[in-house]
Amino acid sequence: MQVIETLAEGLKRELKVVIPAKDMEARMNERLAETKDKVRINGFRPGKVPFAHLKKMYGKSIMAELVNELVREKPTEILSERGEKSATQPEIAMTENEAEADKILSAEADFEFTVAYEIIPAIELKDVSGIKVTREVVDIDEAEVTEQILKIAENARTYETKKGKAANGDRVTIDYLGKVDGEAFDGGKDEDAELVLGSNRFIPGFEEQLVGLKAGDEKVITVTFPAEYPAANLAGKEATFDITVKDVAAAAEIEINDDLATKLGLESADKLKEVVRGQIESQYGSMTRQKVKRQILDQLDELYQFDTPQRLVDAEFDNIWRQINTDLEQAGKTFADEDTTEEDARGEYRKLAERRVRLGLVLSEIGEKAGVTVSDDEMQRSLFEQLRQFPGQEKQIIDYFQKTPGAAASLRAPIFEEKVVDHLLSEVKVTDKTVSKEELLADDEDGASETKKAPKKKAAAKAEAAEGEEAAAPKKKAPAKKKAADDSAE
Repeated sequence: MQVIETLAEGLKRELKVVIPAKDMEARMNERLAETKDKVRINGFRPGKVPFAHLKKMYGKSIMAELVNELVREKPTEILSERGEKSATQPEIAMTENEAEADKILSAEADFEFTVAYEIIPAIELKDVSGIKVTREVVDIDEAEVTEQILKIAENARTYETKKGKAANGDRVTIDYLGKVDGEAFDGGKDEDAELVLGSNRFIPGFEEQLVGLKAGDEKVITVTFPAEYPAANLAGKEATFDITVKDVAAAAEIEINDDLATKLGLESADKLKEVVRGQIESQYGSMTRQKVKRQILDQLDELYQFDTPQRLVDAEFDNIWRQINTDLEQAGKTFADEDTTEEDARGEYRKLAERRVRLGLVLSEIGEKAGVTVSDDEMQRSLFEQLRQFPGQEKQIIDYFQKTPGAAASLRAPIFEEKVVDHLLSEVKVTDKTVSKEELLADDEDGASETKKAPKKKAAAKAEAAEGEEAAAPKKKAPAKKKAADDSAE
């Protein structure tokens, strides 16, 4: 076998691989000899088939198998011998001429194919002891814990029937019938519907007109459906609702005690406070880590500057660009609405793709040299988290990760990255700084600098996620409303 380098330009490589016809024939003969005792051909006893006849019947099919095996296995072997790593799956090309292919399968011509790929550049690791990061920490006071408990307790709040007029915060029980142009419409009717005034569950103007009514009152109210209302036959239309109030109930005071804790599934008020405090700490901790990680990546980006494999950059850019356009489409916006142009946005997101690829290679090299690994248990927990987020779709998700090439890597990559960041945190200088929650949650303008000129709202946030912050999992659909009528009135 002869390997000839035909291109070495930047990170691009192209090799011409030539396997002489006599070597191919020798391989074929070995394979035929192995199958001689296994084949069954009418007119011949097992193992007594003449070699020439065997070659005539099976030679080309065996040669085709050899060709497939060689193009599948040799590129990896050759790159290993050259001490190179391909950034993506190498591209293999061979003759498409039928006559030439027939000569190769007949061992009358050398088998030639080309291997085109981009190498992963050699990365010389730099000293990171000079990296300095500030870890912002929030002190959680008792008032914030209490406030959060009260918000959670709203779901467990009880109501007691009262006499007199309904006020904001009261729960009214009503029957209603909606009409457009005097005609009732589908989904516009409900009986014994419970509505907390001020909750803004129903369309604008609906709840406000119920304030001041009392049990037994009847009233016709007029509202206008929003222009963007999902039901096209109602969007922007004026409608009336015939209302009958059947009950008015006042909200009971919420007290943080053992009874409330029991309603929320915990054994005591102290345990409730402990759990809520832990949840708040976790939320702030995630933001703290996100900011610390961004600082590390920004400084690594300054330390490491090298050419990146363009195929990796192209693939990363395509992923980003697809998400950007999906977000804009869902929001009903254009690049002009985001104070940019498509051309400028492409340029900015191309830079972002290059940064992400470069940092990914750096983190991979750091992790490899540090001996960072991802265990089977960690992979299993990551898979379970995917299953938990999509109840009812467990089989499809498992099938996807089992049968889709590279799918498992999408589970491994974020775990590996977080563990590399943990390793770096043990080597860089970290200074803790106590801040208010407002300071912690403030937008990180400097950290978002690479996307300032691109669509900078939802789209930009998602595009930045994978370069430092943990990317959000696909969100589940919101649960359906209890009754169809609510969908029309809400």
